[in-house]
Amino acid sequence: MHVKMEPLAPDHGRPVIDIFNHYIEHTFAAFLENKVPYAFFNVLLKTAEGYPAAAMKTEAGEVIGFGFLRPHSPIPTMAGTAEISYFLHPDHCGRGLGGILLDHLLEAAAVKGIHTILAAVSAVNEPSIRFHRKHGFAECGRFREVFRKRGRFVDTLWMQRMLGDGK
Repeated sequence: MHVKMEPLAPDHGRPVIDIFNHYIEHTFAAFLENKVPYAFFNVLLKTAEGYPAAAMKTEAGEVIGFGFLRPHSPIPTMAGTAEISYFLHPDHCGRGLGGILLDHLLEAAAVKGIHTILAAVSAVNEPSIRFHRKHGFAECGRFREVFRKRGRFVDTLWMQRMLGDGK
């Protein structure tokens, strides 16, 4: 499948939130417990302001995924570290598209001068853990029982990938 990447923009809001809400409702990949309104897209855009953010579209123009980086910390000496989030429409998982989206974001991060990428992954999300390991991330920390969803506490794994000379 051929896909194209576009900078994340307001017209991507509805399909992005639909994808995100799927993961909120049906998985532990998104840490929120309740669906978000379409207006929440503005929060995502603001969070990613000044950082790489992209929508993945089919040749027909359907948004099938999105991802963005955001600052890890407001401390200026940590400006070279960013956190990453990305989600694919569930009908398009397992086809190599996640790797394409990740590569796009990492290339844009390197151009911006980002040195370290961090991903917070639910410890019960084995497919995501495998995906990150396959793509060069290593576990660098575990926060025990830091979010509660569906009546259970869940650990968060922090995974890290170095860019540039650190990879």
